[in-house]
This record gives sequence, structure tokens and C-alpha cells, in this order.
Amino acid sequence: MSEVLYLKLNQNTEVHEKEVFLSQLGSIWCRDKTIESKCKAIKVMNIHANKKERYVVSVMDLITRMEKLCEQVEINNVGETDCIIDYQPKPEGRPVWDWIKAALVCAVSFFGAAFAIMTFNNDGDVSRLFQSIYSQVMGIDPSGPTILELTYSIGLPIGILVFFNHFSKAALSKDPTPIEVQMRTYEKDVNSTLIQNAEREESGIDVS
Repeated sequence: MSEVLYLKLNQNTEVHEKEVFLSQLGSIWCRDKTIESKCKAIKVMNIHANKKERYVVSVMDLITRMEKLCEQVEINNVGETDCIIDYQPKPEGRPVWDWIKAALVCAVSFFGAAFAIMTFNNDGDVSRLFQSIYSQVMGIDPSGPTILELTYSIGLPIGILVFFNHFSKAALSKDPTPIEVQMRTYEKDVNSTLIQNAEREESGIDVS
């Protein structure tokens, strides 16, 4: 009687070693732990590149190799039909350069956001709007910055922090932030495109 083995592949797996084993690509479970251990130890590929590279692996190839190794096994795939191996070489110890890059990214983000906010305020003529509101409420023309500008300047960063729901390690809830949602959506689209491109290359179809 054949044993049943369940295979659940991740859509994307990041690896740092050049030898990639099946156990790194997802979860494997079988009642017979000997069969489970053998399948986990299957070497999927040897990576020869010395730079960042992505590889697409079909679950059909993995099932074929698993059945050759363990003939008396029935494999049920409950995960992805194709998976991506994202090879990232081990980072070299350059903490100073990492801090410099982080500082540059923070600076670009800060000044870029500031420029975008100022451009929006200028296009909407927020200053004149505040002056008009102040004149209508107080009955006199403002002679300089008013309470409206002050509360706007304070409320703007608070509103941004509340909207993105993340500041340092503090968060208002455990829900993912809008940036995290967009990054996951982008990652999913990239993975789907890589898989489709790999399928087209195998079938001889090229749309590029």
C-alpha cells in the first residue's frame, strides 16, 4: 500500500546557498518519516551564478524526482504549481556602506515627500484658503501665520503616521500598512510574470 505525501510549495523562496534542497522550498509531510526525510533531502539544483538570479521550478519536475526516489508514494500537491528560487549571495560585511545607503534613502524620501506636499499646497493655494477662512471667521485680515497654519502643520504628520499605521515599533493595529499591502501586491505580480515568462520560453513563445 502506497504512502501519501503532502507537498506545499511557497511561491517565492530566497536562498543564500548554491545548493538548493526541496526542504527549503516549502513544507513536506508524510506519515512515513523515512520517506519524508528522503524527499526533503532531494537536491533541486546547483546554482553556478555568483550574482542575484531567479529560477522558476515546476512542481511536476519535483514530483517526478520524488516518485523516482520513492516509488511507493502518492504525492498530493496542496501549494503552488510553480515556485521561484530567488538566489541572493551572502551579503558581505559592509556595515558602514549599509548605513550610508539607508541614510541616502531616508534623505531622498524625506525631501521628496516634502516637495510633494509643498507642490500640493501650492497647487491648491492652501495659504490663500487659510487667509480667507481666517478673515471670514475672525472678521479681520491676518497679518502673518495663524492658528490654521499651526494646526495644519501639526495635523499633517500625525495624519500620515495614523494612515500608514506604523512608527518605529509602535502600531495602532496589527493590520498591514498600505505600503506593505502594495509591496506584497507588487511582489505577487512580479512572481506571476516570472512564472509566465518561464512557461513561454519553454513553449517557444516570446512576446518581448
